[in-house]
Amino acid sequence: MNIAIVGTGYVGLVSGACFSEVGVDVTCVDIDRKKIEGLRKGVIPIYEPGLSELVSRNTAAGRLHFADSLGEVIDNVEIVFCAVGTPPDEDGAADLHYVLDVAREFARSIKKHTMLVIKSTVPVGTSELVRAAVKSELEQRGCPDMPFELASNPEFLKEGAAIKDFMSPDRVVIGIESEEGRRLMERLYRPFLLNNFRVMFMDLPSAEMTKYAANAMLATRISFMNEIANLCEKTGADVNAVRTAMGADARIGKKFLYPGCGYGGSCFPKDVRALIRTGRENDCRMQVIEAVEAVNEEQKGIIFRKIEKLFGGDVRDRVIAVWGLAFKPETDDMRCAPSLVVIEKLLAAGAKVRVYDPVAMDECRRRIGDTVEYASDMYSAVEGADALALLTEWKQFRLPDWGRVASMMRGSDIVDGRNIYERSDLEPRGLRLHAIGRP
Repeated sequence: MNIAIVGTGYVGLVSGACFSEVGVDVTCVDIDRKKIEGLRKGVIPIYEPGLSELVSRNTAAGRLHFADSLGEVIDNVEIVFCAVGTPPDEDGAADLHYVLDVAREFARSIKKHTMLVIKSTVPVGTSELVRAAVKSELEQRGCPDMPFELASNPEFLKEGAAIKDFMSPDRVVIGIESEEGRRLMERLYRPFLLNNFRVMFMDLPSAEMTKYAANAMLATRISFMNEIANLCEKTGADVNAVRTAMGADARIGKKFLYPGCGYGGSCFPKDVRALIRTGRENDCRMQVIEAVEAVNEEQKGIIFRKIEKLFGGDVRDRVIAVWGLAFKPETDDMRCAPSLVVIEKLLAAGAKVRVYDPVAMDECRRRIGDTVEYASDMYSAVEGADALALLTEWKQFRLPDWGRVASMMRGSDIVDGRNIYERSDLEPRGLRLHAIGRP
């Protein structure tokens, strides 16, 4: 089976590499010629564990190809996936102009019945906008009767575990509009059906809504636990004990009940805002989701507030070490990361900030330049520091040599933004732990 995937960002490249791994002939398309040339040479533009090896193996096997034009490959494919970005506008709405550009290019290129599958994260109703764009372009071509079909196949990939999520999915959601379309998508996903993974077919609007609803629910659990953690801290309760007991209830479960300094990344913030916007456009205010976003934005400042309180409200000329810049481990993604808020507030208050992250240092330089000092490793980051803030729970930060940390720091305060440390490990070394939601 031959398919094309337009967009070689996180979703497109991971999807293309994984489809090719199960025997599909895949061409990844991107208008960025420099990126395409790099991919042909094995240069991977994003960090994702295992992706480089997957791309190299399937490129060498002749199942994974790269092109800078959809038109040059369209004749040989049955399905075109749209996996381009949908960044948020200033008002929170998803920017669909890249998706509609793909729709128009699809219409200009097809010469036979072809399916266009929207894998980009898009609000409900986007399929109808795409259909209108395709039909308009076909009419301008003078071939309004050219057959095509639309489908929606939202992605549910976690950064840092995307390959595992794609190859062993909890579920595959597919919105279709005909039995012919269903048969085509069943053929594409047959390797997953053979492994008894759930492929769930539904109508197009339901598939579009599922993606936003799922991410909004997960974001809600995070913001809920952050509020509970903040109340625990005020009342002397221990949020770790609370969340463990809550998670033992089968109706609740234990996932996404970990408090911290707020969620970030490319999905939750964007999708929550887009869902709020969709509600407003349909005269249906999403009050719970609005509160989720407000709580998260407030929570991103909690680490700064804790540090500021340590120094009596004045952090001028204090050296603050930061462990972790990416919004989560196993990625270099800093989109909407809490670290950006913490660093901005510290710098604005006159502090000196020294940072270290295993993979996100270049991304940090790209975003904020030389406004902070970049350490060569986690221990050099704390040398002479008045306080240390942990913002990303990378594995290498989980069991540090606290004796070494204590001997290198000028101060003794450790602000744990992810609740992974224990006082019993720090206090014998003369260090003081400041966690979230713990007395």
